[in-house]
Amino acid sequence: MTDTNALSLLYAQGGLPRYLAEINKFPMLKAEEEYMLAKRFHETGDVQAAHQLTTSHLRLAAKVAISFRHYGLALSDLISEANIGLMQAIKKFDPDKGFRLATYAIWWIKAAVSEFILKSWSLVKIGTVATQKRLFYNLHKIKSRLGLYGDTGLSDETAEYISKTLNVSKRDVMEMEQRLSGDSSLNAPLATDSGTSFQEMLSDSDETIEQKIGDNQELDLKKKLLKEALAELSEREQRILGCRYLSEKATTLEDLGAELNISRERVRQIETKALEKVRKSIQSKAQKLAFV
Repeated sequence: MTDTNALSLLYAQGGLPRYLAEINKFPMLKAEEEYMLAKRFHETGDVQAAHQLTTSHLRLAAKVAISFRHYGLALSDLISEANIGLMQAIKKFDPDKGFRLATYAIWWIKAAVSEFILKSWSLVKIGTVATQKRLFYNLHKIKSRLGLYGDTGLSDETAEYISKTLNVSKRDVMEMEQRLSGDSSLNAPLATDSGTSFQEMLSDSDETIEQKIGDNQELDLKKKLLKEALAELSEREQRILGCRYLSEKATTLEDLGAELNISRERVRQIETKALEKVRKSIQSKAQKLAFV
């Protein structure tokens, strides 16, 4: 396997720009090459085969790690955990199941980074209160839905909207926003004399990394799991989630309450429980694909 200590040292010496530049030098594998290497490692434990599989997917691990940057932890630590998740995936990967390694590995990488974040935050007793947990997991998602990215601050009006949406105080929203806004933007230039961003460093000049790692296959899998999860809901739950998240313009809780002849709060409760059902269903099915 790739020496993670050497990777960490590389990051420490040159920072993120140098690290991304170095891992960008490793060639991507064609499907046939990936299959043969994975087969060789799976059957014989060939360390060199594992090394090639690892290095060819370091960009994927870095990409996932950077997507978690808004949780306020050191990006070097997130990347290290992502690399550990990648190597765990390679150890478990069975090429004969029909998926590309990237599709399989991304679940392991995200799980490793998520677990690290939760442990890190619990150490400083942040996110232990129910309202803070709700904010921790949902603030970034809501900001993205509102078109607010990176270090874009919250206006009083936006903070008020988020507080009502998550049923928390406006003060809690602002405090959590401050905690999560410590990292630089993914699209920020690497240096004052360069227009190159972190995100661009993860892509090849000919094709984007998403195309090369079979991102379409992962997207198809996610759509399949989501469709199956939604099919398990009641008609009312499907209606609420469809109007709230799957339509071009989200329907308000008040309008849905009037349509279904229930209170706004009852709509919110059903929505929350339905989302949790979908999350658990997708997680369960994804774990079966990964571990069985």
